[in-house]
Amino acid sequence: MNCPKCKAAMAIVIFEDVEVDRCTACKGLWFDSRENERLKSKRGSEIIDSGDPKTGRKNNTIPYVRCPRDGNPMVRMVDPAQPHLWYETCSTCGGAYFDAGEFRDYKNLTVLDFIKDLFAKPRA
Repeated sequence: MNCPKCKAAMAIVIFEDVEVDRCTACKGLWFDSRENERLKSKRGSEIIDSGDPKTGRKNNTIPYVRCPRDGNPMVRMVDPAQPHLWYETCSTCGGAYFDAGEFRDYKNLTVLDFIKDLFAKPRA
């Protein structure tokens, strides 16, 4: 499988009983259906997100991404608890792609996230 963002090869990384694909170049993460939710609750699982968040922010600007599993267009999602966090999902296979640094952010809701979200929300 190749990375949907930079097209480099993906390698399998395992945390406890969950296999995730990580890009060998940009370090983005591919989660099969609901794996990101399973890992979010596992202590220490953020270790799989070893990429540089600066690279992740750069790759997050790529507007059209195809699913590495089935080739269908992916949809950009926003985490309702952290509206500054965008990731891509496939409506066909249920997989999700997180750019480098996004899974760590997704997993750890902090005071800084609250402040980011305060400024990210549209004002009435």
